[in-house]
Parts: sequence; structure tokens; C-alpha cells
Amino acid sequence: MNEKQYLVDALSIDESWRMFRIMAEFVDAIEELSSIRNAVSIFGSARVSPEDEYYGKTVYLARLLARKGFSVITGGGPGIMEAANKGASEGGGRSVGMNIRLPFEQKPNPYSNLSIDYKYFFIRKVMFVKYAMAYIVLPGGLGTMDELFEALTLIQTRRIKSFPVILMGSEYWKGLLDWIRETVIREGKMLPEDLRLLEIIDDPDEAVNYIQKFVIV
Repeated sequence: MNEKQYLVDALSIDESWRMFRIMAEFVDAIEELSSIRNAVSIFGSARVSPEDEYYGKTVYLARLLARKGFSVITGGGPGIMEAANKGASEGGGRSVGMNIRLPFEQKPNPYSNLSIDYKYFFIRKVMFVKYAMAYIVLPGGLGTMDELFEALTLIQTRRIKSFPVILMGSEYWKGLLDWIRETVIREGKMLPEDLRLLEIIDDPDEAVNYIQKFVIV
């Protein structure tokens, strides 16, 4: 066997084993999360400090959700994720942290009472959607927007059942929403009714009340 053929065969074997690793991660995640009920997934920046207004607001929001009987799911890292896990734990609820293994920035926060580690982003994204009855999206960057638009796309294409998707932080999201209205919708790349998949709610109490209209705990 020449060196080139050896490398091709080695890569093929590695790809086959990767499929088994993916399947194993799916199975482990489903087993861990199978007891979770009435969960709200909360997203936001990992770079928010405890002094930030949105950190405190998220702690209060998650604490309130927990006291109303909801579980809280986050990406398990620092910033908004930490705040949400902290609030849910303080509220006596299930505080789920789904941590992704990254070489920088992402380290598990200490407030999850159920913590799961992921190697693959796409498996983690499936779990966010699979076990959520609602999404609350606070100010964040690429990862936050990825989760937001993933959920909206799945709802819009009817791949999943519609559920509340709330943007919290109207000033932060205003520029994005204006661009969608004034450019994307105006140029026919998106329908006006697609924006109705979103609710803009700044007050945590109002957000929880809104979710309770759709989810009976």
C-alpha cells in the first residue's frame, strides 16, 4: 500500500468513528435531558460582567421563571449564561448548563445543577430547541444571533412547532430590526409577517407573563 492510499484509508476510518462519536453525544445528551420539562432557553453574551445591567436583569428573570415552575437552559458559560443559571438555581429550579468545549472564553459556570459538555455545536443547538418551550434572547454576539435565527428559521419553515421567541433589550436590537424592515423586507428577501415570530419585551415580569400564555406549568 502506498502512502497516499494509506492516508485515504486512515481518513475514511476516522470519519466512520466520528459518526459513532456524534451518535454517542446525541444519546448522552438525550438521556441527561429526558427529565427536563417546561424549559426556557436563555441566550446572551458571554462577555457581560456581573456589574452589567443585563446580568442583574437576567438573574431576576431566571429566578422568576424557576419560581413559576420553569426549567432554565443556557449555554453553560459566563456572562448572561452564568446570570441565568444563577437565577434559576436561586429560584429552586432546574438550572441546565450546556457547555461547549472551546479553546477560549467558554468555561462552565458554577451555577448549573445539571451540566452537560458538548464537543459538537450542532448537537448542542438541537438540544436547545428540542427541550425549550420558549427562547429569551438578550444582547449578545455571533453565537447569540446564531441561536436566534436558527430558531426563527425552524419555526418559519415549520420544522418545529412555533413557540415564543422574545428579544430583551429593545435598544440593543433596534438597529438589526430596522435593517430587517428597511432592507431585507423592502427588497423582498423576507416577508413582513416573519417579524411577527418575534416579541420585543424589556421587562422580565412581562416576559414571563407572555410565556405563561402559551405554556401551562
